[in-house]
Amino acid sequence: MSDEDLDGRAEGPSAGWRRGWASIGAILATLALIGLVTMVTLTNQARDRALDWERHTYDVMLLTRTVDASIARSEAALGRYVLDEQRTTGTIYYNEWRLAARQIDQLQKLVNRDGAQATRVDELKKVFEERGAELATAAAQAARGKEAGGVPYFYQAGMSKTGPALRGKLDEIARNEQEALRQRMAETSMFAQQADQLTNWLSWIGIFIAIAAIALGAAAFRAASQWLAARREADDEFRRAGALEYAVAERTRELREANERLREEAAERAAAEAQLHQVQKMEAVGQLTGGIAHDFNNMLAVIVGGLDLAKRKLGVSREEAEMQIDHAMEGATRAAALTRRLLAFARSEPLLPKGIAPAALVRNMLDLVDRAIGERIVVETRLPVDAWHVWADSSQLENAILNLCVNARDAMGGEGTLIIGVDQVALKDSEVGKLPSGDYVRISVEDSGCGIPPEHLARVAEPFFTTKPVGKGTGLGLSQIFGFARQSGGDIAIQSDVGVGTIVSILLPRAKEGTLRQSATAPVQEGGADPQFLPDNMAILVVEDDPRVSRATTGALKELGYDPVACSGGTEALAILERRRDIALVITDVMMPEMTGPQLARAIAELYPHVALLFVTGFVGEAGDADELAGYDIVRKPFTIPVLASAVQAALARRVSGLPVPSATEAAE
Repeated sequence: MSDEDLDGRAEGPSAGWRRGWASIGAILATLALIGLVTMVTLTNQARDRALDWERHTYDVMLLTRTVDASIARSEAALGRYVLDEQRTTGTIYYNEWRLAARQIDQLQKLVNRDGAQATRVDELKKVFEERGAELATAAAQAARGKEAGGVPYFYQAGMSKTGPALRGKLDEIARNEQEALRQRMAETSMFAQQADQLTNWLSWIGIFIAIAAIALGAAAFRAASQWLAARREADDEFRRAGALEYAVAERTRELREANERLREEAAERAAAEAQLHQVQKMEAVGQLTGGIAHDFNNMLAVIVGGLDLAKRKLGVSREEAEMQIDHAMEGATRAAALTRRLLAFARSEPLLPKGIAPAALVRNMLDLVDRAIGERIVVETRLPVDAWHVWADSSQLENAILNLCVNARDAMGGEGTLIIGVDQVALKDSEVGKLPSGDYVRISVEDSGCGIPPEHLARVAEPFFTTKPVGKGTGLGLSQIFGFARQSGGDIAIQSDVGVGTIVSILLPRAKEGTLRQSATAPVQEGGADPQFLPDNMAILVVEDDPRVSRATTGALKELGYDPVACSGGTEALAILERRRDIALVITDVMMPEMTGPQLARAIAELYPHVALLFVTGFVGEAGDADELAGYDIVRKPFTIPVLASAVQAALARRVSGLPVPSATEAAE
């Protein structure tokens, strides 16, 4: 219980009313006192201003008389000067006239706050200047020293109207100041009376406040007595309140400790879940590694066994040796395909983009989709008539669509309806992810499966995260698709409702029409047929840091009839190009020490624009991105001699036709 509560209980309702009325009376008296003091202050200030104006009026009147006297003295001195023509008399005239001019300037400063008076002074100044010009003529004649030379001019000036006008203007200024003086004296008297009356009122209010203070003191004494009596009664209640507060504090401490224990348990549970997630991720990595190792061992077994048997059959049966070599080549091709899938998952697969129509691509792969998802799933399509093109790797896009269809099949349990749609949309800035505004082609795969729970929806693109049972998936599919979309300048979007189904969309930017025309233009000879490039020992520079790959590449080029020149780095390649101007093509790796393939390509384009360029790579890594490699011919390791021959002819054809190399940025709007 507080002291205010004790006061209320001790005094009762009547005491509260009395105290309230007393407080209201005190407030009103204080407000009245403040108002009267403010009014007295304002009245005194007004009286002081009126007194200042009175002094100002006296100054103006005195100055007008002084100006009149100075002019009179000046004209009198001029009258003597034209008679005696004495220089001293003329000096008196000039001095008095200049004194009058200065006095008029001073008068102008005094009346600058009064607009009417300021106008009169301006008029006075003009008349003064005219009068001065008239008198100056007489003074000038007297100054020449000829007898009676200035008397006629002085007489003429005396008959002029400027003299009376000058004195009349001074009288007008003085009369107006006198009228203003009478008004200001009346205002001063009025303000003085008001100040005296307000002072009397202040005295009465002071007496009232003194009486009220005595009454309030008596009331305060009674209230203090009652409060002391109630204080003893409240001590027991204070002690009981203290005991209750202690009990509440103890209970609060217990609740705080329980809350801390709950937080610790929650933190331990979160750590355990994170550890379990890491264990599951490592389990998925182990499954992936084991599967890759198993597949690679099978492929290596085919390659090693085939080569070993071919080596044994070389001198016995050429047909059997070639058959075993073909088996080894098949195993190597499967191993290369697996490597490309791993690189695509790691977003390091060098893309071979070109202008493709997604609607036509979906239409052509429907048979493959039917075989992959089974006969119990109904496949429907939604394709536009006038299809837009995109600038992307067609094989990667096919794999992405097929992967989404397989995921949809698993979500539907092998039975349901699958819809593949291709839509042409115009997106706003950041409407989907961080994509800029523009035209996009949306390839969507919609299923009628179980859907994805909201807590899993934000993690489906994470590597190794999967909602499938153990052994049914490694969590790499959507991550690989996400990497491909980002490499192609697009993104993915996922919509899912539990128990209804899921829609996964791949958004790719629409390709520019100019880029599509350039990419579709093939070099044509004058006869109209495709050009044929005859090697004729054409010099080709091979830039490869691995000596074994370099020997294999140069050997293949020699087999094709070219004249290969090998080097191990970009610096050495530029030095060779400086010496040998007959080199028509540079075949370079992407990942190299000191200077990467894209860096070497930029240097060649600047220094030797006539030289064609061909990239040979197995892993792009940090050496280049889609914008640096787009538009160039790329050969993936490992490659065969026919693949190399086709790539060399294509690179040389691009140089001969003069086609520009489009970048990834130019390829998409």
